[in-house]
Amino acid sequence: MDMYDMGNHHLISKPKALLGRMIAASMPQGLNQVVYGVSGGEAVDLAIKLARGITQKEDIISVIGCYHGHTGFALAAGDAKFKEKFKPVPPGFKQVRFNSVEEMEKAVGPNTAAVIIETIPATLGIVTPDRAYLKTVKEICEKNGALLILDEVQTGFGRTGKFWGFENYDVRPDMVVMGKGMSGGIYPISATVYDEAYKNFFMEDPFLHISTYGGSEIGCFAAMRVMEISREKSFLDHVRGLGEHFTRRLGQLGDKYPDLGLKVRGKGLMMGMEFKDETTALFLIKLFFDNGLYVVYSGNDPKVIQFLPVLTISTTEADEILTLVETSLKAMSG
Repeated sequence: MDMYDMGNHHLISKPKALLGRMIAASMPQGLNQVVYGVSGGEAVDLAIKLARGITQKEDIISVIGCYHGHTGFALAAGDAKFKEKFKPVPPGFKQVRFNSVEEMEKAVGPNTAAVIIETIPATLGIVTPDRAYLKTVKEICEKNGALLILDEVQTGFGRTGKFWGFENYDVRPDMVVMGKGMSGGIYPISATVYDEAYKNFFMEDPFLHISTYGGSEIGCFAAMRVMEISREKSFLDHVRGLGEHFTRRLGQLGDKYPDLGLKVRGKGLMMGMEFKDETTALFLIKLFFDNGLYVVYSGNDPKVIQFLPVLTISTTEADEILTLVETSLKAMSG
């Protein structure tokens, strides 16, 4: 901070370039065009603007129960409850059920600009995609001249045990949106990454999109350090190992307290605890909090509690968390 401040969107800088190179190196070949923002919603807005600008088409297909942010196009791609009070909603947005290839095939057509999907939708209840789902959606997009945007705001930077969540599903998106863990919580920064095939889109007028504090130099340094740590094989192995540990132990607790209907879902340390009904989950959130464990429910499936441990915790700390979980389950089970 002695050398850099928050930066200026009019000017290039070494930290922006270095971070952009690191992001591009982590992506599939050709996904190397990086535009910075300050929030996931802003990054989603840009992705949708780009998709419409590149394809000259209007329709955006998203998933029922998804969440992409509270800003303009991101809000329009989300569920009705988030946007009903802010009508009129921009036209051209449609939704289908997650994991339904049939519905996706019917929705995507000649006027579709893009399909946008969270790799693992958190607000929907930490629902993992069927093994071939995302790859099939990409094929549907290609057949119709549409783009596939994957929202990695929550699944990126090692959360699933792979650096990018989509690496678990053998799919190459046309755009990737990232944020949240990008700076390890140190500084607000996000990014939209798109294919080099579309690199000329901003050439004629680079000011078609501007983010005043997007790609702040301080944020870039924080994000570079996050990437250095979270791309290490040992780090990702640690995340996968902890995910397996939590899944095994939570499964055992589900068997021990069967009246609660506990089922575990997710990948790596992006996990959800599903209970038999919404009331059980809501009471457990209070018990968890009273016992020193802070969790929230999935907004579009309140019977699922989001379970997202810090990626750097030790196995000892994981066991301490599991003790708090069992104390709460025991009290709820009576």
